[in-house]
Amino acid sequence: MRDVTALLDPPARDAVVGTVLRDNPELDEAMALRIVSEAVKFVAAEAVSDRPLTPSRVVDEGWHALILHTQLYRELCRRLGRFVHHVPEAPDPERREPEALTRTQERIVEAGFTVDDALWLAPTDTSIPVAATCQHSDDGGPIVIIPKPKG
Repeated sequence: MRDVTALLDPPARDAVVGTVLRDNPELDEAMALRIVSEAVKFVAAEAVSDRPLTPSRVVDEGWHALILHTQLYRELCRRLGRFVHHVPEAPDPERREPEALTRTQERIVEAGFTVDDALWLAPTDTSIPVAATCQHSDDGGPIVIIPKPKG
């Protein structure tokens, strides 16, 4: 099995964990680290996949944090061999493919990592509360922009 910690050096990992904690003050550092580690595994699997993969809502929170560190994220993707774009969509239970999360976990294992099953919750499971609210489709669907209210 591959060691996910080899993909981000400790200062970089700490910075991304810090972003998760700032955006999710109810999480503890251990959970934030798990979320970031799983997001890195997801990006690594996506970088070698022949079709788009789908993160869980919890893993997506870690992916969002990674992306905010643009230089770190660009370098990670460069080392993985392909830039992994983030294509968010508004949550829509009608468009959700139940097998997508399972298929993504299988691809993570094929990429040489273990999966932290507890973080791959169904979109409606809020037992691990995180700020992420978008979903991702396997077809790389359009970006849907939801305007913020002015005020």
